[in-house]
Amino acid sequence: MKVSPTIDLITIGDELLLGLTRNGHLTYLGEQLAFRGAPPNRNFVIRDEAKEIRRNFEKAWSESDIVITTGGLGPTSDDRTREVIAEILGLELLYSQEVEDDIRERFKSFGREMGPNNKKQAYYPSGAEIIMNAQGTAPGLWLELDDKLLIMLPGPPRELQPMFENQILPRLGQEGRLADSDRIFSFQTSGIGESALELELHPILKPYSDVNVAYCARYGVVDVRLSSISGETSLDQIQELAEVCKRALGKQFLDYGKKGITAVVQQLLVSRYETVAVAESCTGGLLGGAFTSLPGSSDVFQGSLVTYTNMAKHELLSVPKADLEVYGAVSEPVAKAMAQGALQNFHSTWALSTTGIAGPGGGTPDKPVGMVFIGWAGPRGAFAKKFDLRGNRGIVRERTVNIAFDILRRQLLRSD
Repeated sequence: MKVSPTIDLITIGDELLLGLTRNGHLTYLGEQLAFRGAPPNRNFVIRDEAKEIRRNFEKAWSESDIVITTGGLGPTSDDRTREVIAEILGLELLYSQEVEDDIRERFKSFGREMGPNNKKQAYYPSGAEIIMNAQGTAPGLWLELDDKLLIMLPGPPRELQPMFENQILPRLGQEGRLADSDRIFSFQTSGIGESALELELHPILKPYSDVNVAYCARYGVVDVRLSSISGETSLDQIQELAEVCKRALGKQFLDYGKKGITAVVQQLLVSRYETVAVAESCTGGLLGGAFTSLPGSSDVFQGSLVTYTNMAKHELLSVPKADLEVYGAVSEPVAKAMAQGALQNFHSTWALSTTGIAGPGGGTPDKPVGMVFIGWAGPRGAFAKKFDLRGNRGIVRERTVNIAFDILRRQLLRSD
């Protein structure tokens, strides 16, 4: 099998096409494969129907080197992937007592009896290798046929991802089907837009014609991926180039990899033995939730108050009634006072606050939808700043959270 093979993904599930579930498999598998130098060629998103599985698998199998399917390996009647593909390839379905025993033991560990329909998951196409599933009842399958490779993975991400990372990806590298280590080096920036970032990095990257650069903007954070087009530039050389970019960007450089701004801020707080609290209005708990989503957050996060009404802002955060009446809830003085109130209530080193108009309604000519004030308080006093953010309600709220984190990150860097 050649390195950098043509890979097609087939993601199966009515819920994907109905918009009930996002296609996270493409995001996950696409990134994993791209970092090993073989991004997917195509992704077929199809319904749980035999004719659709047949039509799309036949096309992918005839035109690619590796086909990876996700979903349709469960115990119910709409799980048809295994049976349809075996029929297409003219392979008999065999039964694995080992798989049945494994499923039965899994049910027993939960204090339940295995249902008769779960036996369906013990069948596999002749010639296929069974990939045991430590997180669920649907095993994966590895089938080599006609100088091609078929990998069948279960649908639930908590089952698919560890199976792929621990069993599939290492084997693909060992067998020379993919690079045996990452071919892409990535870093993140914060507080600079995608177009401005490209202009900043262009003079640095222009002399390196073999290095490909890709940008991915996500509400205030921009991912940058560097890779060698031909493979002639080593990963070590690309890392050295990334270090040059880091020095040029200064505080706009966030971190290597995809750690994310929340984790970076938490790490900075931990290293300084400092704490943070938040007071939220327009973000409604997203800022505090971002902190507590990370393990170890209790070491730095003191608490959060969601003060959505003027009364709550006054009674819980001691925001002066005069400020609320004269300037309004969405204003610099109120954001500043909210941060001060959180700092005092939670006895933290730092505090952040958010107040704004996320929309779609509630805007005025003076205070349009997207106007947000972010406050911060700490050892150097209390401050607030206005931001005019564009987008729907969800985007405004998410951008507000990321900007608030970036403000705190820069304050922490100033305290070095």
